[in-house]
Amino acid sequence: MSILIVIPARYASTRYPGKPLVALTGASGSSKTLIQRSWEAACAVTGDLRVVVATDDARIRDAAEGFGAEVVMTSSDCQNGTERCAEAHAALGGGYDIVVNLQGDAPLTPPWFLEALIAGIEADPAADLATPVLRCEGAMLEALKDDRRHGRVGGTTAVYGAGNQGLYFSKEVIPYTGRAYAPEEPTPVFHHVGVYAYRPATLADYPRWPVGPLETLEGLEQLRFLENGRRVLCVEVEARGRQFWELNNPSDVPRLESMMSEMGME
Repeated sequence: MSILIVIPARYASTRYPGKPLVALTGASGSSKTLIQRSWEAACAVTGDLRVVVATDDARIRDAAEGFGAEVVMTSSDCQNGTERCAEAHAALGGGYDIVVNLQGDAPLTPPWFLEALIAGIEADPAADLATPVLRCEGAMLEALKDDRRHGRVGGTTAVYGAGNQGLYFSKEVIPYTGRAYAPEEPTPVFHHVGVYAYRPATLADYPRWPVGPLETLEGLEQLRFLENGRRVLCVEVEARGRQFWELNNPSDVPRLESMMSEMGME
């Protein structure tokens, strides 16, 4: 299948303006912007694929072209990354079998997450889109709970049922467990990894649907698919010793830098 990976990036983020151009320092002391690290994560995926950055901001375009990325300019009317991916795919003439959305705030996404995601949607013709989920160990679950206790918008959790069909995604920690877990103990809570693989027809439909109440409340773009009856495939991925976190708030920068240092990421 022909694969297009789109990295949507906007400067005017409500919670964190200028986030794509925030610099992250790696294990060796080298500093790279968030958008560059996300692009490098996409380029590490094996297979015959095309990687583009989609943005509406000249500052992000200039930075991305400066480190060698292909850039597609999109409108400022896009409400989220999925709408930006839809516009970028159309601007490129369409024709791809699968469009992958690697959001520009997840630079620690290992290539096997995306490879498993692509393999999952290829193997399930009934899926309109697919997204990875990572089983939380006790330490990650506690970090998610700590964000909520302190009023920070942290990671997203997912629940799914038979056939790995997504049931709901939330900024709250779900499902409720009612107990504590040891730091390395597996839990029944799944951290949603902010990556999506779409069927092109489903992606093209998405911007035409109105924003529903659940998407409005949670601020999660994937809920629009559920609210419109589309089948979301949750693909469980393995950490393989890698730590994973997204950059949602300025306080996440030192956390990400510490993780990169511990994992030896440049």
